[in-house]
Amino acid sequence: MKTSFLSFLAFCLMMISCGQTSGNDDTNYDLWIKNAQVIDGTGADSYTAQVLILDGEIVKIEKDTEKQFSAKEEIDAEGKILSPGFIDTHAHGDPLETPEFKNFLAMGVTTITLGQDGYSPKKKDLSGWMKEVDSVNPGVNIAMFVGHNTIRRLSGVNYEKFPSEKGLEEMKNLLKKAFDNGIFGMTTGLEYNPGSFSEKEELEELAKVVGENDGLIMSHIRNEDDSEVGNSIRELLNQGKCTPVHVSHLKSVYGKGQDRGREILKLLDSAKNEGIQITADLYPYNASYTGIAIVFPEWAKKPNDFEEVVATRKSELQEFLRYKIEQRNGPEATLIGSGKFAGKNLKEISEELNKPFEDVLIEDIGPYGAGGAYFIMDEGLQKTLVQSDLVNICSDGSPSMRHPRGYGSFPKIIETYVNKDKLFSLEKAIYKMTGLAAKTMKLENRGLLKEGYRADLLLFDPKEIEETATYEKPHQLAKGFDGVWINGKRAAQNGKFAEGRFGEMLRKD
Repeated sequence: MKTSFLSFLAFCLMMISCGQTSGNDDTNYDLWIKNAQVIDGTGADSYTAQVLILDGEIVKIEKDTEKQFSAKEEIDAEGKILSPGFIDTHAHGDPLETPEFKNFLAMGVTTITLGQDGYSPKKKDLSGWMKEVDSVNPGVNIAMFVGHNTIRRLSGVNYEKFPSEKGLEEMKNLLKKAFDNGIFGMTTGLEYNPGSFSEKEELEELAKVVGENDGLIMSHIRNEDDSEVGNSIRELLNQGKCTPVHVSHLKSVYGKGQDRGREILKLLDSAKNEGIQITADLYPYNASYTGIAIVFPEWAKKPNDFEEVVATRKSELQEFLRYKIEQRNGPEATLIGSGKFAGKNLKEISEELNKPFEDVLIEDIGPYGAGGAYFIMDEGLQKTLVQSDLVNICSDGSPSMRHPRGYGSFPKIIETYVNKDKLFSLEKAIYKMTGLAAKTMKLENRGLLKEGYRADLLLFDPKEIEETATYEKPHQLAKGFDGVWINGKRAAQNGKFAEGRFGEMLRKD
């Protein structure tokens, strides 16, 4: 009896010992983040956990906060939020000129999307350009789209309203080749030339190619004016019968109020219910930014001769511009952002030069002489749009653009829309800046804080997040992110940037 008991006791001790041994984790991780309040990018409630990183990947999320691990670097994140890095679905910039992209890193953006508004690098084969970007090691991850306007130019279609069969085939071939190089889709800029010349049949044929390659069409729609925004969205929805579609920087120029915002969202929701895969993005500012050509009539822009228009139709052009600017909230609502008048609005320039603002536009700037910020959106309407489950956050900004959105969009969502206005919870805000964006783009293994996903991470106290950029000083870096990791490497810490750059040129399989 005694022998049996001793044998049983020895067996139990052996099992306990084996259990302890099998429970040990002998891995030496690259990074061990302890006691973090995890918001994982799905929209689910936060939870406390330990997160382990190895070789640029999230390899373990452990909810037992007492469990011990071994790592080259340990961080106690108690009291801090750990989230996926933000994904900017509509950004601008040249990674060969400004590969650091510090403006994006400072506001927690770890992945940007380039090739927007119908314009991408003017290359028939993007693979060489993408390899150049690989070689400079960009500061953030980059996902590429090919621009419809660029395809029109490269194919020789250019300003043709109805491309020949040969021209259309060349456009489709260029689009297919771009997909072979790993792009995520096509962008259109139908408010700009030469995309504005395109018609339904051409856009449908290209949409079919996008759909066949499991891509997405992101569109700066044909007209964002309140009277036309519905028709412009419907034009995009027609392409949505062939492929998922996405409204870039959703807005209503001149539209007013929450009810109008709900009407626009109803159009999107109805299409979604009918099986169209429709989404949108939006930046949290009431001023847009684009080239000054936006206020000029089509007949004064390329391919027309502007000098000839001025010589033969100046009074008509003056009248058009006078009405257009007054319609857009007056000359004080147009803030010039580039060229010799950068930082001044049209009213100030008009007074300085002692001439009507329409003559300033014709004689001193011209349709291609500047970019500008235009205070044309209604806050109540835009805040209604941003709350939709179909809308994620973007910046539509760049390192050089004279608009605070390129330096402040994502922190403003937390500082103003979450902390101050209580438009939505922090979990939902982060979902809009991470998981929803990744899902829309079909961006694999990013956008969520999940085992097996790439370690693009942010560590921060939401009360410390601050948008510092203004219209007067648009290039001031955001504050408050304690840590920004890209592919498992710390890229920024408390406003200081790493010497190396750790982003990648992402390619869609």
